[in-house]
Amino acid sequence: MNKTKPKNSIKREESMGKIRLLVADDHKIFRQGIKKLLEEEKDLQVVGEAKDGREAVKKAEELKPDIVLMDVAMADLNGMEATRQIKKALPDTKILMLTMHKNEEYVLQSFQAGACAYVLKEGAVEELVSAIHSVYNDKSYLSPTISKTVVDAYLRKMETGKMETPFDLLTDREREVLQLIAEGYTNREVAKSLYISVKTVEAHRAHIMQKLDIHEVARLVKYAIQKGLVDLTT
Repeated sequence: MNKTKPKNSIKREESMGKIRLLVADDHKIFRQGIKKLLEEEKDLQVVGEAKDGREAVKKAEELKPDIVLMDVAMADLNGMEATRQIKKALPDTKILMLTMHKNEEYVLQSFQAGACAYVLKEGAVEELVSAIHSVYNDKSYLSPTISKTVVDAYLRKMETGKMETPFDLLTDREREVLQLIAEGYTNREVAKSLYISVKTVEAHRAHIMQKLDIHEVARLVKYAIQKGLVDLTT
């Protein structure tokens, strides 16, 4: 007598051998479009979507994808901070930055955060697919249109050990607070967003200013933009 297999069992069999992807981007149309294009590849499967960095961290921990396609500039928690948090929780999960930004600082910050690929959205789908396969096979990838000097500068810093900057002294929580301050949140709004007290926010804010030696909000905003925490063009 033939027994019908449970639906979840069939799904698991269908996904065996495929590269499991999580797409994190704040534009729903882009997420849906890239999902449709990628799933035309027989060995790729989009297992989840996230609209911001905080949701990306949560979905990554739940779904444990092989690779996260991560946008750089997202509100609430940007892609680089989400990358740091995912790599801490899931060291084996690879992060591929998929962005419109060619800014050298963004590239360097992304690799420092733990990403192993940086792909521009202006490229062809074939390039993205190639990057995904490179990352899955433990190789790094950088869009050809990004200057080689960016990579050279990064490698030189790694070789000399001169990677640490005042920004590197900030904790994960302090970076989150810095982003929200730069986005115009009040201390009370930051506290509500991060589920912490206003007093704790004030303490983080003081530590940020001390570590960066920046004591004006306007300069903090400018610094956050330079570091890729905030993108005011979107």
